[in-house]
Amino acid sequence: MASFEIIERVGISTKSLTVAVQNAVNEANKEKKVAWFEVAEQRGRVTNENEIEFQVTVKIGRKL
Repeated sequence: MASFEIIERVGISTKSLTVAVQNAVNEANKEKKVAWFEVAEQRGRVTNENEIEFQVTVKIGRKL
């Protein structure tokens, strides 16, 4: 039976929620191979330049 560690990362993008998720997962995968991920929260804000910034909290599972 496999054991996993779970970490959380926040991904940010001005393009889309999808890109924000990809950013978080790709960064975590650079450190250690990602086995799975779950989007825990979605939110956004309007920047001072009137751009929409998408933010997601992602739970990431990695095999131990």
